[in-house]
Amino acid sequence: MPSHPLRQPGHYLFLLPALLVGIGVWSATPADEVGSAMHRILPLVLTCLGTGLGLVYNRVRAVCLLLAIALAFAVLHGLVGSFLNTGAVSALTPLVFHAVSLWLPLLFALHGLWPERGRMRQDLLLRGIASGVAVGIFALLAAQGPQGMHDLLSNHHWPWLPTGWSRLAQVPTVAFVGALLGLAVQALRQPRPLHTAMLVALLVVWAMLPRVFLSPALLPALASTALLLLVSAMLQESFHMAYRDELTGLPGRRALNECLQRVGTTYTIAMVDVDHFKRFNDTHGHDNGDDVLKLVAARLAGVGGGGRAFRYGGEEFALVFLDRPAPACVDAVEAVRATVESTRLQLRDRAARVRDDALGQLQRGRGGAGTVVQVTVSIGMADSRVGDSPQAVLKAADQALYAAKDAGRNCVRAHGQQRPVAVRSREAAQGSASR
Repeated sequence: MPSHPLRQPGHYLFLLPALLVGIGVWSATPADEVGSAMHRILPLVLTCLGTGLGLVYNRVRAVCLLLAIALAFAVLHGLVGSFLNTGAVSALTPLVFHAVSLWLPLLFALHGLWPERGRMRQDLLLRGIASGVAVGIFALLAAQGPQGMHDLLSNHHWPWLPTGWSRLAQVPTVAFVGALLGLAVQALRQPRPLHTAMLVALLVVWAMLPRVFLSPALLPALASTALLLLVSAMLQESFHMAYRDELTGLPGRRALNECLQRVGTTYTIAMVDVDHFKRFNDTHGHDNGDDVLKLVAARLAGVGGGGRAFRYGGEEFALVFLDRPAPACVDAVEAVRATVESTRLQLRDRAARVRDDALGQLQRGRGGAGTVVQVTVSIGMADSRVGDSPQAVLKAADQALYAAKDAGRNCVRAHGQQRPVAVRSREAAQGSASR
């Protein structure tokens, strides 16, 4: 299978621009100018940009979190600005600060762990009602007894909880820890850029809150960083939606087309087709057919020789080798064909599958009674010498693929050759002779 997304450096690329913006705003900002127009505008611009992207791409969770961060920034900005202007804090400032410190992690947990389902408008309405009711009840209780609410948030202590490791009060600290644990589990079990961004953004918020009065420049810097994390993650996920095949994880047809526009003068294209796939689907079902496609994609993703695998469509895949003619790609193509052939797939017996998720997890890896099948692929190759455009080379590779199928399948053919492509490596040649 493709490597876990958390092990891929590209999964964390959205952290870089957020870090640079945070450092830039912080370093270029004297503390006594926290109320300047530039600091007020940047988080609002990022919020508007992110909200627009979220509504376009139906990212309701991100929209709600962006609005939560922006609202917290606006409230804290007013408190810090008043403190800098007067040199003193108002009577309600401690209560408002502790309330923001409590509700930010709670809103992160609520919206971050709440799956996106149904229509966007309905989802936004339900989330708005849930957030509004919870925060509204809290505000009413705080208005009735501000001192009691302040004591509950700031002076409540649990003897079993260590002190001194967090600058926030214990109640907001517990809320942050709980929200971070929930988001961390979600990011590990369902790795997505947005899940990672929500986790890191909450860490940034936690680092920001205890320092807003001591280092006011951190407020716009870290608020902008948290906002940009979510915006960048949405952009990365939108790119994956357009260029990645959801089933196999390989780059899709659109990514292949863009790659072919930049191939240069020397390149090789290999078209790969799963043998007898329609018959397999009819016999074993489409769910097992999807497992076959995932298996083949995982093997093709490991192709050597500088090749890159793409999902072309259906049961067809494409391998592209840049700056290499077809003879130089023979070993890599034959090796990946042999790897697919040597792999056995045990089909899942869905009729005997347990319904209890916990029991099912315990039984994973212990084997089963499902049918064991062998999968093979046919491959056709062509390089830039057979045509004056990538489309012509792709068509030639497709013709070679049909020749491989006519020759009995499970073999490699190059365009214009009548016999199977010769294997130059000694190990591959010995393997072919033994079959």
